[in-house]
Amino acid sequence: MSDRIDEIESRLSELGRPKPPADGGNPSLRPPEPAEKPAPEPTQEAEAKPEAEPEPESKSEPEAQHAEGELRVPEGYGVLAGSTDGRRAVGIVVSRYNGEITNRLLERALAELEEVGVPREAVMVMPVPGAFELPLATMALAKTRRYACIVALGCVIRGETPHFDLIANEAASGLQLAAIETGVPISFGVLTVETREQAEERIDRAADAVRSALEMADVFSQLRAQAAGPLR
Repeated sequence: MSDRIDEIESRLSELGRPKPPADGGNPSLRPPEPAEKPAPEPTQEAEAKPEAEPEPESKSEPEAQHAEGELRVPEGYGVLAGSTDGRRAVGIVVSRYNGEITNRLLERALAELEEVGVPREAVMVMPVPGAFELPLATMALAKTRRYACIVALGCVIRGETPHFDLIANEAASGLQLAAIETGVPISFGVLTVETREQAEERIDRAADAVRSALEMADVFSQLRAQAAGPLR
């Protein structure tokens, strides 16, 4: 029988046909097929995997960088500090450019002077075309020696050209130079802002400039009074 099967297989191989199965076509004699492996169950580690935390939202406005608080001088040291009284003549140089803002700056400065007791007849207001002219006018007013201090008021709003940086830098450096050359306290009340809305929020800077000028004028007066003798 086996010789007969071998002969059939030989002839089939010559004809290029597939060989018959070794089990003779009997399914019962075939080896069992391996069973499919069940899908692995999710592990506890995968179940406990935390969800990704949402990224923090970016802040639209930068946080304030100013540190509030008052200066404290330790005991035992001499202190020469000025006050904001109304005993002195004050000059105000104000820019007409961006007049809607500078008008309000001037009103706020005059209100502060009145509040501390400076009479109207002791105040001189000198309007100039723009912030660029503030240093020259301030120096001319300081050289008269008729004013204990001068307040410079103006507003420069950034535009689409470098004009903003040029004017803002020249105004700041020019006013500082005028104060150094004349020895008269000059307070910087020029707003340098990005938008008109920012300028409107900073109108009170005019009052700050008034107080700074009066304080420096008073401390300079005390310093001159004490120049003849040692500090106590």
